[in-house]
Amino acid sequence: MTAVPMSLDDKAAVTRRITALSVAVACVLVVIKIIAWRGSDSVAMLASAADSGLDLIASLVTFYAVRYAAAPPDAEHRFGHGKAEAFASLVQAGLVFASAALVAREAIGRLIAPSPVAQGAWAIGVMAISIALTLGLITAQNWALKSVQSVAVSGDRAHYASDLASNAAALIGIAGAALFGFGQLDAIAGLVVTGILVASAIKVFGEASNQLMDRELPEADRRRIVQLAAADPRLQEVHELRTRMSGPYVHVQMHVELDPELPLQDAHEVMVAAENRILAEFPAADIIIHPDPRGRAEPHSGPFAEDRVGMV
Repeated sequence: MTAVPMSLDDKAAVTRRITALSVAVACVLVVIKIIAWRGSDSVAMLASAADSGLDLIASLVTFYAVRYAAAPPDAEHRFGHGKAEAFASLVQAGLVFASAALVAREAIGRLIAPSPVAQGAWAIGVMAISIALTLGLITAQNWALKSVQSVAVSGDRAHYASDLASNAAALIGIAGAALFGFGQLDAIAGLVVTGILVASAIKVFGEASNQLMDRELPEADRRRIVQLAAADPRLQEVHELRTRMSGPYVHVQMHVELDPELPLQDAHEVMVAAENRILAEFPAADIIIHPDPRGRAEPHSGPFAEDRVGMV
């Protein structure tokens, strides 16, 4: 996995801090962009302000979702609450699509009937500040994602990465309209922002869908799990490996083959050692290992059984 191993408590602390920072940055961006839009009447500024407003809502959803997702399993949620992050990402994608529709409508109208941008210097300054704040937040999110794997934080980063591009496009449009009198450039920049938003929403939607549909971990991670489990020569084969992500958690199930004459106590120690090796690199893993007597196991596992090809 790409994330640096750390405890669940440490991961939760990182996600709490980074989502709080996201909300704070979004609040600042919304305020300064609304002020700048009211003063400049720029459609590109309106587009950027609308995007930041919806990003604030998305950041608030993420802020609460990562806290709920990190809650330990309870009597009604034995597998934890991790998928709350994926649901939050779906909300983010929907909000970005809505933002794109609003921006496109305003941009097309202004493209047909362009109008001058007032107080261009003030608007340009606001966009420059927005770019600096957004770049700082993305840098912090990149650092956090090196330590934690969070689809919600990843979705939030995708929002702000699109914001960085859209702010740059808006800056170009406002500068062109204010400094060179090319009013339609402002509307064209709004349409560019729309395309960036749609592409970002599609990516976030795909990542969230993968978790909700229990997509397998990347093949490199699956093979590493098999290597770690089979590091003990007494554990002869790993098969029927099933993995999935659920917010901050990784769920792993597998069957292993052991010497049928191995005492139960020894077999238990072998499997606990295998679990500990996996946990050393996948500390957020929930692991279930089923032992099979080598050469004597009968077919089982029902319709979820998996071919053994490539699993050793």
